[in-house]
Amino acid sequence: MEVPVIDFGELDGQRSETMALLHRACEKWGCLQIENHGIDKSLMENVKQLVNQHDEENMKDSFYESEIANGLQNKSLTSDADWESTFFIWHRPKSNIDELTNLSDELRKVMDAYIDKLIKLEENLSELMCENLGIEKDYIKESFSGSKGPSVGTKVAKYPQCPRPELVRGLREHTDAGGIILLLQDDQVPGLEFFKDGQWVDIPPSKNNTVFVNTGDQMEVLTNRRYKSALQRVMADKNGSRLSIATFYNPVADAIISPAPKLLYPNRFRSQDYLNLDAMTKFAEKGPKFESMKRMVNGQHNNVV
Repeated sequence: MEVPVIDFGELDGQRSETMALLHRACEKWGCLQIENHGIDKSLMENVKQLVNQHDEENMKDSFYESEIANGLQNKSLTSDADWESTFFIWHRPKSNIDELTNLSDELRKVMDAYIDKLIKLEENLSELMCENLGIEKDYIKESFSGSKGPSVGTKVAKYPQCPRPELVRGLREHTDAGGIILLLQDDQVPGLEFFKDGQWVDIPPSKNNTVFVNTGDQMEVLTNRRYKSALQRVMADKNGSRLSIATFYNPVADAIISPAPKLLYPNRFRSQDYLNLDAMTKFAEKGPKFESMKRMVNGQHNNVV
């Protein structure tokens, strides 16, 4: 099995086929890769180069002197250990990037430029998801916004070369808690895996700066389980260090998350009422019937299909 690849360049030409591929990927996989996404690839390369430089100058040595590295060497690791070195940047609604004083001015400037482009991609993607789900195009963005607009933050991680990868995970099995996650990852070193149909599927390194996407738990709730969050993990690697720059487009803290009403089934209706409706609309599609039943339950008895 291979994770679906969606070519956004085809949205202007083969739109219906591309939208169908996107919908199936979100429904069946909970993850996908986007190519021809519109973000300048030289900007993405610059982000990766500067993050790798920051790791070499500020993170690498301290990681190999850390408790987890010593624990691996002494075979005394605890079960909650992850073989990763990370920092987190908040972008929206309020940025903390200037508070991270060990980041170079160039990295801060390039990261801000990249995030501006990525948010536009995330919002475009959310609108396409809404279109596929048959809900208002801004529904996801507005649901995530609360009083301050969606929450956007980036986890920057290095999964350092590991001498004993059989003893530790890069990152243990989990689902993401939030909304839509866009990942710029290593183009050489593997490690990311997603669980699909009873088996772990390797997510290959991102060649040509494709963007990897997955949906989180709160998207599963908002879509009434149409777009499920998928179990994932990162395997440690003996031959190289893997770069991961994951940007989370999430509900802000005071956002109230619930299933979109249009995606809910009708409930608490009398069986005979549905049979009466079906008798009048026998050969109509079931979707409009369900909508009619929802209106009927809400007291709008004159609105039938």
